[in-house]
Amino acid sequence: MKRPIHIAVIVSTIDEEYQSGILSGIRQFAFAGGITLAHFVAFGNIGGDAGHDTGEYNIFSLADFRQFDGVILLINTIQNPAYADEVLERARNVDVPVVCIDKEVPELYTIRIDNEKAMQDIVEHFILHHGYTRINYVSGPADNIDSRQRLKAYCDVLAKYGIPVEEERIYHGNFVSRDGMYAVQKFLQTAPPQAIVCANDNMAIGVMNSLTAHGIRVPEEVAVSGFDYTYNAQNYAPALTSVKRPLERVGQLACLKIMNHIQGISQQRSEIMDTKCCFSESCGCRETPPMDTNEFKKHNFTVLESFSADVSLVSRMASALTECDSLEKYTECLKPFIREIQCKEFYLCLCDSWKQGIMTDETEENYLMHILSPAHYITQGYGETILVPLAYRSGTFLELPDFPAREMLPDLFSEENERGEYYFLPLHIGERTMGYCVIKESQFPVTSKLFHHFITNISNSLESVRKIISLDRTTQKLNKLYTIDTLANINNRNGFRICAQHKFQDCIRLHKPVMLMFLDMDGLKYINDTFGHKAGDNAICCMADVLRAACTGEEVCCRFGGDEFIVFAPDYTEKQAQALSERIQALLEQTNQRKKFSYTLAASLGYHIAVPEAGTNLFQLVTVADHVMYEEKKRRKSSRYLKKNSINPNFETS
Repeated sequence: MKRPIHIAVIVSTIDEEYQSGILSGIRQFAFAGGITLAHFVAFGNIGGDAGHDTGEYNIFSLADFRQFDGVILLINTIQNPAYADEVLERARNVDVPVVCIDKEVPELYTIRIDNEKAMQDIVEHFILHHGYTRINYVSGPADNIDSRQRLKAYCDVLAKYGIPVEEERIYHGNFVSRDGMYAVQKFLQTAPPQAIVCANDNMAIGVMNSLTAHGIRVPEEVAVSGFDYTYNAQNYAPALTSVKRPLERVGQLACLKIMNHIQGISQQRSEIMDTKCCFSESCGCRETPPMDTNEFKKHNFTVLESFSADVSLVSRMASALTECDSLEKYTECLKPFIREIQCKEFYLCLCDSWKQGIMTDETEENYLMHILSPAHYITQGYGETILVPLAYRSGTFLELPDFPAREMLPDLFSEENERGEYYFLPLHIGERTMGYCVIKESQFPVTSKLFHHFITNISNSLESVRKIISLDRTTQKLNKLYTIDTLANINNRNGFRICAQHKFQDCIRLHKPVMLMFLDMDGLKYINDTFGHKAGDNAICCMADVLRAACTGEEVCCRFGGDEFIVFAPDYTEKQAQALSERIQALLEQTNQRKKFSYTLAASLGYHIAVPEAGTNLFQLVTVADHVMYEEKKRRKSSRYLKKNSINPNFETS
């Protein structure tokens, strides 16, 4: 089987009509030609958050152009020029055909429209047909080539007809609807315009909404035009004068250029597509026929019904994923929603760094510093290894092994892999990358206005899970630091109190005896002074190991401090206490024989058994046991912690 042609598509914000129109043409050609598409999709320029844009545009770095047969760049959709330039630089350095849409790049195939001619026709229409001379302009961002070309055309036409270009009549926006409102607020502070020309339809609709809110009629008092001829523009009231572009044809031609290049067919490197000015109600003309009312109603009903279903999906998913406190629960909760978007395949791909801060290795040093360190955050690329906690293929959820990030997706280029359409979407919080997800063969990314919210929910809830797991691990670590002796790795005084207090209170309530045993290591000072503190620490650890091994029931042992240890046992008899004492001494002897220390590990111990009365403090019984141990220690005639003949025989136990 010959593997299909693979084309990478770089695009941002696919829920806009410009992008969706071109992508529709690309899909049509690809489907007819058996081509596999891999869309690398960002949603940049949302709310002016630079960190968010970094996280979104990072998905473009995943696309290894060298592995594809061709690349299509919707470069003007990338609003950040630094990221657009980085993509172009990589595209220039690969040995595959690259088509750049709406930006002239000498080294690449280019398809663009004549922005200047289209905008000139609009401005001339207002001057020649309507006789306007006070024409204001709402521009797009200065670093966008379309925006610059359209603004230049506006200025050139005014100059051509002797109309001064006044800066107060120009507003610089970002191609979004709210710019229209801000522009009107500015324009109304000076001499009112006769017409407002906008660099796209979104801003033009914003202008008309704002004019209406100020009681200014369109087009009777101020005429308005846009650019793009979007569905909303056509069906607004009044219908918007705009410029129609052959978007689907652009997408088809981009694919055709790649196929011609592969097949060695001679073709033009750069092509300019024709546009058409559609003069409509917003400028007082009615050249464009309105949409059939019934068709309009049917279309809107379909849109509203689909939107309601998508709102329900996204809301239910956000609610369900909020409840998750582990990655396992998270993936289980996500599964039904993956089925709902009716995709053929879905992959949740996480950077290996996502695990940082949620490891289970309790021996990890500097744990708290480790999980909080920015050094473990990825902001560029996706690391070396990708984890796949959730994979869905042809109706079945399956397990996939980790894979190298350079592969993008396992079997993407396999000859056995069926032709299809993939969407690679970034998962991140601000600039910090978590991974990406991949969707194959679904209409949801194409048709839903809430697709970005769907992906954002996955990112946000995934980060919540990571924080919950990290917080739980941190809490466990802090609890351990609070309750566990860090040297001996058994309870410290706090841990002893927490573990023993409940059992102690039960014995008071049920009138059952408790046993408190106090142990004091023999000669720890001598071991430290003679063999060093490392040997002394080792002796303490061995003593703790002996107590853990000896306490096989409900006993609770702890390091009380220094060379002192305590054992508490509920409902204990004299026989059990004596047996525990003997077990401890036997284990000490075994340890000495096995370890072959230069000293003898030994301890003096004493215990006290009593039925505690109400109001008795646990540590009062510890004091009694301490006295018993001390009396036992005084009765000892010689120390047992040294090997025979290894020390001065006149040395006395401290």
